[in-house]
Amino acid sequence: MHPQIQQPSPGTCPICGMALEQRVTSTKEEKNIELFKMTRRFWIGLVLTLPIILLSILESFHFDFLSYKVNGWLQAILATPVVLWGGSFFFVRGFTSLVSLKLNMFTLIALGVGSSYCYSLVAVFFLDAQFPIYFEAAAVITVLVLLGQVLELRARAKTGRAIKALLNLAPSTASLVLEDRSEKNISLEEVKKGDLLRVRPGEKIPVDGTILEGSSLVDESMVTGESLPIEKRVKDQVIGATLNQSGSFIMRAEKVGSETFLARMIQMVSDAERSRAPIQKLADTVSGYFVPIVVIISILTFVVWFFAGPQPAFSHALINAVAVLIIACPCALGLATPMSVMVGIGKGAQNGILIKNAEALELLSKVDIVVIDKTGTLTEGKIRLHHIIPIEGIAKELVLQLAASLEVGSEHPLSSAIVSKAQEENIVLLKTQEFRSIAGKGIIGIIEGKEVAVGNKQLMSDLSISLSNLLEKGEKFAKEGATVCYIVRDKKAIGLLTASDTIKNSTEEAIEELHKKGIRIVMLTGDNRATAEAVGKQLGIDEIEAEVLPEDKNRIIKTLQKEGHIVAMAGDGINDAPALALANIGIAMGTGTDVAIESAGITLVKGDLRGIARAQKLSIATMRNIRQNLWFAFLYNALGIPIAAGIFYPFFGLLLSPMIASVAMAFSSVSVVWNALRLHR
Repeated sequence: MHPQIQQPSPGTCPICGMALEQRVTSTKEEKNIELFKMTRRFWIGLVLTLPIILLSILESFHFDFLSYKVNGWLQAILATPVVLWGGSFFFVRGFTSLVSLKLNMFTLIALGVGSSYCYSLVAVFFLDAQFPIYFEAAAVITVLVLLGQVLELRARAKTGRAIKALLNLAPSTASLVLEDRSEKNISLEEVKKGDLLRVRPGEKIPVDGTILEGSSLVDESMVTGESLPIEKRVKDQVIGATLNQSGSFIMRAEKVGSETFLARMIQMVSDAERSRAPIQKLADTVSGYFVPIVVIISILTFVVWFFAGPQPAFSHALINAVAVLIIACPCALGLATPMSVMVGIGKGAQNGILIKNAEALELLSKVDIVVIDKTGTLTEGKIRLHHIIPIEGIAKELVLQLAASLEVGSEHPLSSAIVSKAQEENIVLLKTQEFRSIAGKGIIGIIEGKEVAVGNKQLMSDLSISLSNLLEKGEKFAKEGATVCYIVRDKKAIGLLTASDTIKNSTEEAIEELHKKGIRIVMLTGDNRATAEAVGKQLGIDEIEAEVLPEDKNRIIKTLQKEGHIVAMAGDGINDAPALALANIGIAMGTGTDVAIESAGITLVKGDLRGIARAQKLSIATMRNIRQNLWFAFLYNALGIPIAAGIFYPFFGLLLSPMIASVAMAFSSVSVVWNALRLHR
């Protein structure tokens, strides 16, 4: 199936003849009409084919209670609905391929089945018993092709089950909070942006949004793969279709319908399953030459057997030519890549790894350098207070109280960390007067009649404050990458606070896993060099580039690519989007911005860098699976065609009937499908 072919209704690809995939995955469990029809054709065809095989056996052993004509007519009556109704779809696809001059596997199937069926009809009508009939070959081939189609359709359906299960988790209704605080049940389709929704314990969260009141533990395992519930408080984001476990809360709907994280995730997976890996070009190129070559070999087989073969020459010529067409059917070749890609992408989605297209899945196996943004990727992206160090004779609680009372009027991220810490410690904040913010340095105000200042070393220098007792400790923390704030009361330094962006718990393990795979890690960050080097040293990162602008990130990635490296870029912010798009593989954190996610080829739903190692493992396994499939398909055809053409007949008397050829052809397709499904494990 070629993804560039799009149409509003179900149908077949005019290039390869395979069924088109549904572009938008439905949230409802819909009946697979194509699978139902194909299964019905198979079972009816099988029921009609079994007596044909019995009649053929009777004819082979020369049971005389049925004449040649009667036996032939009975077989023709039974075979006609099997071939012309059961196999009608591959005749249509084969004819389309001939008209469009885009020969494919259905070209060979239609020619092979059509030839044996038409020849058998002519033999029954106009010839005598010395000309064997091959209705059983036409019927058995048709039934086996139908079986292959049923297995393929079932395998395709299986790859999407995890996604459908995830979609079906979304609740059908939501509890809307009205202006008078009363509540009203509405359907999920009626929820609009800005609506206030009540979510009770045990209910599923209807859409993406932010908690305004209350708190709870939320089970996000079906989206993120995280087994433990996540504590959610006011201002925290929640994801639609996840399960609220303990508390009740009111949320504001911010993303509804196709904008929700879940809907976007499904669309990404759906698009990815329709995409084609670069390795597929090899199979396409081979198939483009292979089918016409097989037709030529079949014609040559007919000519050689007709003029040089034993009697009846025409019958032997036809049957061997048909066997070549059937055994050479490139079903396995056509399935080799798309089946593995579909299973691999589906498996990734189950494990919180969203792969946008097959090219990203293939390239990931070749990555040798991973470029990683610091804030929000290696770290949590949230400033947290770590140390409160007072001078002798001053309580830690007082230092925190004064700092938080002053910082509550600031919007700086560091201020939020200080105020949050004071709230955790249940410290009462004091009233601040004459608040002043000095850009890049700190803040000053009056608390209980005394001037209080919180700021960096430069602010202390401007205020002529002596830091003799604290400067050495402050410098030590600064070298470790922490932000240091000094607290002054009445022109005297009374303590310091340190804050920093916390490294994610999983980051160190992720870096170690990537190093084991021989991948070089480069950290790019706009943060100051001291902080960057402190984080890089702690994590064992190979190369550190600090104080870089977005355009600098692009320049560095281009340089690495010019050196011949396959570069993956991991980031989460708007400023990372250009670099994510430029890298060979862009890897976005699912916890990051929408722009970053759209620019990347792979999204790690949990924002866990260990997902990179897992994604690469999946990529390697998928590519190995594809190569196994292609090797088997090529080897099968290379061995099967000479046998079917009768090349061993002069030496061993070995011939391959079309029926045996069709069994072998079906076996090759089943083998490829089975091998691809092994990726589920």
